[in-house]
Amino acid sequence: MFMKIISILLISTFAIASNLEDQGVMPRHVDLLDAMCEVESNCDPTQIGNDGEIGWYQILPDFWADALEHDPSIGGEYKDVAKDKAYAEKVILAYWDRYATIKRLGRTPTNQDLARIHNGGPNGYKKNATVGYWNKVKARLYE
Repeated sequence: MFMKIISILLISTFAIASNLEDQGVMPRHVDLLDAMCEVESNCDPTQIGNDGEIGWYQILPDFWADALEHDPSIGGEYKDVAKDKAYAEKVILAYWDRYATIKRLGRTPTNQDLARIHNGGPNGYKKNATVGYWNKVKARLYE
């Protein structure tokens, strides 16, 4: 019986992970993205920021363009980051894949690095101005 339960759990976990991967969201980033969504817009895709950032994750046009340049397979248009949450997450993952790398940071990127890069651009992980943002995300992440 115990082995059957373990098998069911493993199959279920694999199915969930595969579904997330199909959507472009790796399982290890789900909680971080959820916390960022809450901090950025209270998960309200209609929000527009002071600098014109849009959608769930308050993405700016330059952020989107950087991600698309790095991974043209994303396709779409800038306004899609406010229409489709899964699309916005693919954009974020491509941006992180471009800028949150071991080669650039000299170490494995942490959730803090990822959030601060999202908030402050490619070198956001080094900017004092992104510490407050990280503290807000961290509070949501570890609730």
